[in-house]
Amino acid sequence: MTTGPGDVTSDTAAEWQKVLAVFADEAEGLVASMEENLIALEVSPAEGLLQDILRGAHTLKGAAASLGFQAVTDYTHGVEDLLQALIDGRLEPDETRVSLLLAAVDHLRDLSRASLAGVDSLGAVHQAHLVRLREGIVAGAPMEAPPIPTGLPRLPEGRTTARSRARMDLERLDRIVTLTAELSVARGRMAQFLARAEESGASWEDALNQQREMDPLFEALQEEVMKVRMVPVGPLFRQHLRTVRDLARSQQKLAQLELEGEDATLDTAVLDALRDPLLHLLRNALDHGIETPDERRAAGKDPRGRLRLKAYHDAGSVVVELSDDGRGIQRERVRERARQKGLVAAPERLRDDELLRLIFEPGFSTATEVTELSGRGVGMDVVRRDIEALRGSVAIHSQEGQGTTLTLRLPLTLAVIQGFAMGVGDQVYVVPIEGVQECMEVPAEERTAESSGVLSLRGQPLPYLRLRQVFSLGGGTPARENVVVLKHPDGVIGLAVDELQGEGQRVIRPLGRLFQGIPGISGSTILGDGRVGLLLDTPALVRRAILHASASAVSPPAPLETPSPTNAPRPS
Repeated sequence: MTTGPGDVTSDTAAEWQKVLAVFADEAEGLVASMEENLIALEVSPAEGLLQDILRGAHTLKGAAASLGFQAVTDYTHGVEDLLQALIDGRLEPDETRVSLLLAAVDHLRDLSRASLAGVDSLGAVHQAHLVRLREGIVAGAPMEAPPIPTGLPRLPEGRTTARSRARMDLERLDRIVTLTAELSVARGRMAQFLARAEESGASWEDALNQQREMDPLFEALQEEVMKVRMVPVGPLFRQHLRTVRDLARSQQKLAQLELEGEDATLDTAVLDALRDPLLHLLRNALDHGIETPDERRAAGKDPRGRLRLKAYHDAGSVVVELSDDGRGIQRERVRERARQKGLVAAPERLRDDELLRLIFEPGFSTATEVTELSGRGVGMDVVRRDIEALRGSVAIHSQEGQGTTLTLRLPLTLAVIQGFAMGVGDQVYVVPIEGVQECMEVPAEERTAESSGVLSLRGQPLPYLRLRQVFSLGGGTPARENVVVLKHPDGVIGLAVDELQGEGQRVIRPLGRLFQGIPGISGSTILGDGRVGLLLDTPALVRRAILHASASAVSPPAPLETPSPTNAPRPS
């Protein structure tokens, strides 16, 4: 005897909710697995895949029947009948039938959620599709191809209860990170106090030893706290298997997505912020990169285009690569669009990397017509903006006729960075250490009162900005001026500062509402002495320095005799 929602008394309501939560998790997992196997089946038919899909459908039907969800049970039975006909060899698993089953998976997802919400009935759309499933079982019967999606496919959405729990967990984790940050500040203050006491002759050896013993404990605590926030990229990547298939089909193309490095982990907040940029890049690759089957055959390629999403850890960051084997970026078209938009006076003189970076400019598009996927010049500039807002960077490499690779480099977490601190007057600025290439002293003959200029770094021009003038801090140029050399996909620049304060772990705090949007500043941090340091917006400063150097057309000075780096650490 089955039990339905109407049979649950107040005494068992809590238990019933637990049962529903288990079913919800199981149903989401089963339909997602069926969807992935159907997409794999379309690319490479195999009886084992069909058996896995049928097993998933049968499990879902049994779970729904045990809870009295008749709509899911009846609909899944029709799906099983078509799958059995494919397994028996009475029908071929062609694109039309795979599309029919993928649509059935969408209906199963909707019906499962509706049953959980108390709506246990087949709607007109579900009944109509169930009829099509039954008609498709008749061998030799003409099959009408399912309609090509006209809009963007809907990514699977989590349940409201799951999202609520996730928000609660994140809030709890954020509190833990905040407490850890306060402990970090207190530890820094204690270390400075004890160091001063020791220098003054006081006997603080025992206290210093105790403080040193805190370090490994603190680091272990911080590492464990950060691990709690880390999640694998695999679930996000797998959501796009269906996205790529349906978007390609809407463009009369064939494409499959290959995944690599699904176990690589990212901070939950970084992963959530990556969703939209990743979708933009996939849309762009399918519209601009992947050719039609006829074009690919003519070029000697497989009619089905290949996209690959790859993730891996590298030097304290996570790298996400999206590559395709399409037509690549056509340089001449980029140059022509650059001339039309007046972005550069002589695009033919640009280096290849400079030319390719033009596609990230606002409103830039090489499309000859506007489609539902792209062509309006909106997308790639948004991708760069969103990635840089995460303190990440985006780079591009393309070979005409062979394909394009976009590389996103992202921080492991948004809460803590290894930062390099610089002093200008009474203010302290911080940049991520992975962006610091080296440090050098400005020669006396190069010191000016200008806010920007160009130095020579081993014979190469180095645009630089003086932070004192950039942020209008006032005061005069110090007797010794240092330049921190920063590397970025857009170029290499220098920041002229008064003092180099070195590397250290920094807890990042968002700017208050009053200070958000300040050019060149992206966040703040509490320093060891309790003062506030400002996190620099490196990409914005890089573009500003390059723009100033181009506008002033300053010829690079004679090479320095020996630009000796200071003791500033270089990232590995």
